[in-house]
Amino acid sequence: MTRKLWGRASSGNVQKALWALDELGLPYEHIEAGGAYGIVGDAAYRALNPNGLVPTLDEDGFVLWESNAILRYLAHAYGGPLALPAEPRARALVDQWLDWQATAFTPAMRDAFLQLVRVAPEKRDAGMVEASRVNSERCAALLDRHLSDTPFVAGAGFTIADIAVGLAANRWFQLPLEREERPAIRRWLGELAQRPASSAVLSLPLT
Repeated sequence: MTRKLWGRASSGNVQKALWALDELGLPYEHIEAGGAYGIVGDAAYRALNPNGLVPTLDEDGFVLWESNAILRYLAHAYGGPLALPAEPRARALVDQWLDWQATAFTPAMRDAFLQLVRVAPEKRDAGMVEASRVNSERCAALLDRHLSDTPFVAGAGFTIADIAVGLAANRWFQLPLEREERPAIRRWLGELAQRPASSAVLSLPLT
């Protein structure tokens, strides 16, 4: 099988797919794309992913984009350490946290990330940063309370929800701003860092 993954490794969404593929031990070709690497505006790439975003996965002509869709596909197709719970309610909890990462936590920190990492200091909007910080702290507090009662995001065992939420939490802790300490999140991220497949992506800088 030919398997290719497009997307710059500095992208949090691409990191989800890289981590999942490495968890499964699947061979793949990683093609840096997006940002300074370009490619995503090329007609050939847009034929694969009309959004012009990353990541994009191609397995023998089966093309899939959207990072959480890629996580779900790999979990369904290959199981192993990514196997989804068989019980519907347990599986729904995985979906719940995947959606929460995509619709709540990551959007909350987006302005802080863009202003502090992508924008020159003299052009930053302090109000945008502060609003983003406040919203992100609400999400971090929710996650910390949740993880004080459970080993992993969706229950007793590691799932693809830990990949998605874990990368978002790791990014939050890397942002150069003041934040509350979250001991339960720190404990959980420490557990995730022990997984060999996580080491490469969790250690990457923000850019």
